[in-house]
Amino acid sequence: MTKEEIIKGKVLYEDEEHRFVWLGWEEEEEEGLVQTNQYLIVNRGKGVLLDPGGVYVLPRVLSVVSGYIEPENIEIIFYTHQDPDVSSGIAVWLENTPAKVYISRLWVRFVPHFGGMDFDRIVPIEDSGGEVRLPSGDRLVFVPAHFLHSTGNFSLFDERSGILFSGDIGAAAFPRGERYLFVEDFERHRAYMEGFHRRYMASRRACELWVREVERLGPKMIAPQHGAIFSGDNVRKFLDWFRNLECGVDLVDRIYRR
Repeated sequence: MTKEEIIKGKVLYEDEEHRFVWLGWEEEEEEGLVQTNQYLIVNRGKGVLLDPGGVYVLPRVLSVVSGYIEPENIEIIFYTHQDPDVSSGIAVWLENTPAKVYISRLWVRFVPHFGGMDFDRIVPIEDSGGEVRLPSGDRLVFVPAHFLHSTGNFSLFDERSGILFSGDIGAAAFPRGERYLFVEDFERHRAYMEGFHRRYMASRRACELWVREVERLGPKMIAPQHGAIFSGDNVRKFLDWFRNLECGVDLVDRIYRR
């Protein structure tokens, strides 16, 4: 990964009318800051932002987005769930774009605590998921991901590119100085995921149900909100690992025994 890609982002998929873009990182790694990934879809000149992040990263993300699309052409902002590293910049994004915001119906009344907003621009996603159509007619599919880790949580599948934005599912915490964009060695990478997933994901049953939904879609890449992107054989390796993960309430007795 080049320094320019860290600053300006990287196109993960591109054809004559569609792009899926990773929006880069802070140039310098900062101690104590949760590293986050933001993504942008551009379809026939119209934009979709995926978990554009909190107020800390907002100036950088807005600057990078502007290199790919004018903010006034962003029509959709998708939030996987309510966490501040996901959605605390919502008021500024609504001020700078005409976008409608898609988020679980469970969090519609909570996100205004991040700042004033127009409720007419909030589109609640029902628990069963759903879809929206892009200008090209291709679909964005809201994939239920409840209790992984939020009670109202969704992943998003971009049908045109075959990329699944998984939110916190697949997240990794890199040691300082070791970040990378694509998973190459799954076993090495698993060590950076394991602690987070065992504590933050609700149960093995919830993991199994999500994997079942994802396998029906057959993603070519899985792009999480933290850590690195899974592609090729590592998509299957991750799904197989996550499907069988003991986590959350499966381990709660161990936590209380402490």
